[in-house]
Amino acid sequence: CLRNVTPARLLAPRMQAARSVTLFSATLSPRHFYSDLLGMPADTAWLEVAAPFRPEQLEVRIASQVSTRYQQRQASLAPIVELIARQYEQMPGNYLAFFSSFEYLQQVAGLLAEQHVQIPIWAQQPGMDEAARQTFLDRFVTDGQGIGFAVLGGAFGEGVDLPGTRLIGAFVATLGLPQVNPVNEQFKQRLGRQFGAGFDYAYLYPGVRKVIQAAGRVIRGDQDRGVLVLIDERFAEPRVQQMFPGWWPAAIG
Repeated sequence: CLRNVTPARLLAPRMQAARSVTLFSATLSPRHFYSDLLGMPADTAWLEVAAPFRPEQLEVRIASQVSTRYQQRQASLAPIVELIARQYEQMPGNYLAFFSSFEYLQQVAGLLAEQHVQIPIWAQQPGMDEAARQTFLDRFVTDGQGIGFAVLGGAFGEGVDLPGTRLIGAFVATLGLPQVNPVNEQFKQRLGRQFGAGFDYAYLYPGVRKVIQAAGRVIRGDQDRGVLVLIDERFAEPRVQQMFPGWWPAAIG
């Protein structure tokens, strides 16, 4: 396959030739990652606009007792089901639960349906067309109750707007790291040679970006309230938490 690993070589000359360039996104952190990959000039001005949300709108919890690493995947199923069921019992409403693959999603959804038949669930399916995706989203009605299962980085991980009580919380049961395969390993080696942090550039930064995008489905307006449960021991690491949005609560449980 042919992949554009580092767009900087193509973008940098065009930025230098322009009178001015503005790049904007809700996920431009860490700064050096985007600066390196996009070929931004050394004197680029950075402006972080304050979010319109307040820390008290979102409760963020980390389930660090659970590992979602591939080797511990099977052992994580029961604890994740218990965590989801307990949160739903304490605060019934609509939730999104994100997983790293359809297989993982189906395993957790199946066990939840078996052990907690009272909880309505619906799940993303591979290859859903636009009508099927809309049917999935239509289940999130105001003051509704149930768990929607989705794949992190898929159709429901960004660009989805479910304000108010249409969505009151999300579970993210993965650090979002891309799959380890020969192509991504080549990415890691190449980026490591260029920037000295191959794992971070090829896996960690893109993964956490997907997590933050998925978490952004919970709070969509200044009156929204919600809970975000990050399920994996690695979410407790300082280098991961420093990538979290600045408006998230400082004290994360």
